[in-house]
Amino acid sequence: MITIKGFLHRDQMCDVIRRWMYCDTRPDDADLVVKLVYFNRVFISRYLDIFAHRLFSKLHSGNVYYKRVNTKGGLKDAIIAQPPYRNERIDTLIARYQSNPWRFYRETPFHGTIYFKDDGDKTIYLGSSRIKRARRLAEKSARRIIDQMFERIKKKADALATERAKFLGIPREQLMTPPAQMEEEFFLAESQLLDDLREKRPIAGDGEIPPINDVAGIKVILEAPEENRLMDVISSLNDSEIVEEQRHSGRYNATNLIIRFRPPRDEIFFLPLEENVISSLQDRGYSPYESNQAFRDFVLSGEEDVFLEIILSSYQEMLESEIGISMHEDRILEQRLKQLYRGPLAKNIGYLMEYLFAFPNGNKRELGNLPVKLWNRYLPDYFDEVLKELFQIPVGDPLN
Repeated sequence: MITIKGFLHRDQMCDVIRRWMYCDTRPDDADLVVKLVYFNRVFISRYLDIFAHRLFSKLHSGNVYYKRVNTKGGLKDAIIAQPPYRNERIDTLIARYQSNPWRFYRETPFHGTIYFKDDGDKTIYLGSSRIKRARRLAEKSARRIIDQMFERIKKKADALATERAKFLGIPREQLMTPPAQMEEEFFLAESQLLDDLREKRPIAGDGEIPPINDVAGIKVILEAPEENRLMDVISSLNDSEIVEEQRHSGRYNATNLIIRFRPPRDEIFFLPLEENVISSLQDRGYSPYESNQAFRDFVLSGEEDVFLEIILSSYQEMLESEIGISMHEDRILEQRLKQLYRGPLAKNIGYLMEYLFAFPNGNKRELGNLPVKLWNRYLPDYFDEVLKELFQIPVGDPLN
């Protein structure tokens, strides 16, 4: 099942996701999910700040400072304000952005931090850090689960075809199957999988899905002659190591690194929880003292390390990924369009994951029955009503 490696207690989160797919809930799930989502959010924001501040300070001499931003517009405005160098392509990208800023997804939420340093009379943009938003994390988790389910359905359908070939007494590769029959076998295989889920039968081949390593991410801007400095700095940190390196070339050009980091626990739970977290937990019966004590216990009883992503890019390639040919928002939309399996099961997995990550922010204190069962069929209108009820928004059609 899916593992979010930037989280603490990730095995518990994995277990909740697996059980909810079978509609197998427990009385303490509401409290557990609230802690897994809220406390991990606080934990990630703190360890990401610690790691990013240290990284940028070691990469750059002088006074490194930062600014919080809440939308991609804030980020995109910052990266074009004072380019470290210019050429025809950079000037074209900036001119297009400035002439039609509304075409660049400026209102997209972005919970991030941007880093700078002063160089004489010029402010140099160094990079950024960000936490993947809950909705994007739910969407990415759902997509990976859906891909795995699709593979299982295809294997079941292929097994049905193999049985049919055996019944006919011919080799499997000689079996000629009309498209209509292939479709029928696929739907039969899908139905069998849904039956397994409904009856809480273990799904054959219930193996590991590729983990999510980028819930916390950092983008570092260095030009080609200086790229090795990043590797040297990471190697010098006694609590961090590179576990994966992947180079991308084409429309999107960058190096992605996955880092294993052992956060300083005492430094993370030393500060009291933020007021908005305290307020949300008070609504659920926790006093401020109990909330802070619970967060401390959560951190101390969790894993010793987490994974985070670093994207290494030149300034021009970073511009391409924010306002150019490989704009991040366009790539997200392309990913959604490329999803091969879009049946009711796929939609329900998306609904279920969104509900799981939205639940802690809602107004329900008890979980009750899950509003999404993977074997049922729903229209999007139904899930709209589910979310309205979760957040106590009046339901129904105002025209009625």
